[in-house]
Amino acid sequence: MLIDRFNRRIDYLRISVTDKCDLRCTYCIPQGFTEFEKPVNWLSFAEIERVAGAFARMGVSRFRLTGGEPLLRKNLPDLVARLATLPGVSDLSLTTNGTQLDRFAYDLRKAGLNRLNVSLDSLRRECVQEISGKDSFDKVINSLQTARDAGFEQIKINMVPLPGVNTGDIEDMVAFCIANGFILRLIEVMPMGVSARGLDYFNLLELIENLRPKYQLHESKRVYGGGPAKYWESADGRFTLGLITPRSQHFCATCNRVRMSVDGTLYLCLGQEQSMALKPLLMANCSDALLEQAIQQAVDLKPEKHEFNEKPDKIVRIMAKTGG
Repeated sequence: MLIDRFNRRIDYLRISVTDKCDLRCTYCIPQGFTEFEKPVNWLSFAEIERVAGAFARMGVSRFRLTGGEPLLRKNLPDLVARLATLPGVSDLSLTTNGTQLDRFAYDLRKAGLNRLNVSLDSLRRECVQEISGKDSFDKVINSLQTARDAGFEQIKINMVPLPGVNTGDIEDMVAFCIANGFILRLIEVMPMGVSARGLDYFNLLELIENLRPKYQLHESKRVYGGGPAKYWESADGRFTLGLITPRSQHFCATCNRVRMSVDGTLYLCLGQEQSMALKPLLMANCSDALLEQAIQQAVDLKPEKHEFNEKPDKIVRIMAKTGG
């Protein structure tokens, strides 16, 4: 098992397959940003498979493909098929903005993808455009329907509430998720990069006190993935709500994940700078033992906690650079 210095078991790896995206969501990529990683520096599918295999041998069972927008990476279903068959992989999921999902949903499901998280910050077209920089609403809604038709049963909607922008849309999103059988996850914005640092976060702990009596919500004991969300369920079982609260109530003491960027850099915390580059080892065709040793050394660098509240200007890299 992978255990860090604070006795936390690491059993979840998030893999960025590209830092590029076709949207410019205010909390992720600044408008006009062009400093993306050059494709020549991207890990190949074979290299990603090798790293994932090493993590799996070390006890990591949950893997998520992220970006940027991961479906901009050519032939992504081929990578899914490679990872889905690795010994020890029990959960393989993907986070997407939904603009390309209708094209790939069936192939992803056939390749062995288990679950989907789809970003949708409002049901108002103009609000989606304001946040993302593009009118992508119809594409996302069509993709959600296609994903259901393709056989994805556990689809989560990721919504980032931004004060003064879309917080008034939360209850409409609740109704939408109830009507369509989606799980809603609300995420407090994290101060990563220039654009996100200027955004206020919406305290979700206060929100749940308002939603709980209206929808008869109770804390859920069921597992809905390997991430940090705390889940609530309605009494009739028709609605599940997940809250990710890095600002109002951080979950660092139980953090179980690390992230790998598209160039093979392991980032040990979203809110800190500790990292380790694996690509030089892969290019040198290192042994499996040396690769696993490097992974353990990286995990040993994992800090105790982030400092989003204490030092909100600390992290200069954008969210897409780290891998969402």
